[in-house]
Amino acid sequence: MPTHKLTPEIINAAIGGFEQQKLRIDSQIAELRAMLPGGRSEATATPDVPKGKRRKMSAAARKRIGDAQRKRWADSKRQWESPSETVTAKPKRKLSVAGKAAIVAALKKRWAAKKMETEKPGPAVAKKVATKKPVAKKAAVKAPVRVAKAVRVTKKPASPKTKTLPEAPVQ
Repeated sequence: MPTHKLTPEIINAAIGGFEQQKLRIDSQIAELRAMLPGGRSEATATPDVPKGKRRKMSAAARKRIGDAQRKRWADSKRQWESPSETVTAKPKRKLSVAGKAAIVAALKKRWAAKKMETEKPGPAVAKKVATKKPVAKKAAVKAPVRVAKAVRVTKKPASPKTKTLPEAPVQ
């Protein structure tokens, strides 16, 4: 069965029509039962009466309910936030002026000791410096260019058995 666009009006009309058919069928069933010997003349099931429309809530009632719900949420949120704040609310530690001066003095002492170690050449270091000869700087040499990339092959080899490489251009 193909489905057409059903609007709420069409659906409500269909529901009303089916309820009328149901009431008619229920009355016919009651008549047939009355014809039976010793049968009851009443219908076994009372027909369903369509319910009325739902009552709407006033704007003031909706506001009262919303305010009460917001209050409940705020109370529950406060209960969850308060324990975590006490745990994480430690005072921030600050460095005193005397403590900072002690750290700076220790650093300067360490740097001075390190500088003294590097300035005092050991005996092995003095020998190496004395035996080294000054080396003249050489001109930078470029890496050779690969011939296979620079040369284009214009002819194919005569036979696949013999491999001949093309000659490189003279530089």
